[in-house]
Amino acid sequence: MTNIIVVLPKLEEAKGVKSILVRSGFQVTGICTTGTQAISQMDGLNDGIVICSYKLADMIYTELHDDLPEGFEMLLMASRNLISECYGNGIVCLSMPLKVQDLINTVNLMVEGVERRRRKRRMQPKTRNAADEKAIKDAKELLMARNHMTEEEAHRYLQKTSMDSGTNLVETAQMVLSMMTE
Repeated sequence: MTNIIVVLPKLEEAKGVKSILVRSGFQVTGICTTGTQAISQMDGLNDGIVICSYKLADMIYTELHDDLPEGFEMLLMASRNLISECYGNGIVCLSMPLKVQDLINTVNLMVEGVERRRRKRRMQPKTRNAADEKAIKDAKELLMARNHMTEEEAHRYLQKTSMDSGTNLVETAQMVLSMMTE
């Protein structure tokens, strides 16, 4: 699920927005009245959406937007004249007074975007550092020399052992190296 944090200066309004979102099937991670509380709630989260108003108790939306961790998007709810100044800076805006269906549709589109980026990140191959690559290469060479395997067979052996033991390929290579060099 996508993390949604509602940040509004009045707690009752934040609870109301949370209630609307929860009834519509969204999971709200937290509600806050200050930008500092929101930043603290985002700590440790990979991505999500922050729904806020133009002015909070301790900062305005631009300060909060500047402090958003990577992977977080902002939905600004403000009057039409205030919204006109925030176009073009990567912030999604909804004008007040708010229509419930507009809020739900906008949050739904933003959630889909966050989840699409999360899937894309997950599909990217993980890069290994030079030490990890060297461990795998050394383990394969050791298996090839001692067990008369081809490079492909040694690699397949490491992969199978890795899956069977529930460890990643680098850990398996390090285990092979430590066991066979003793």
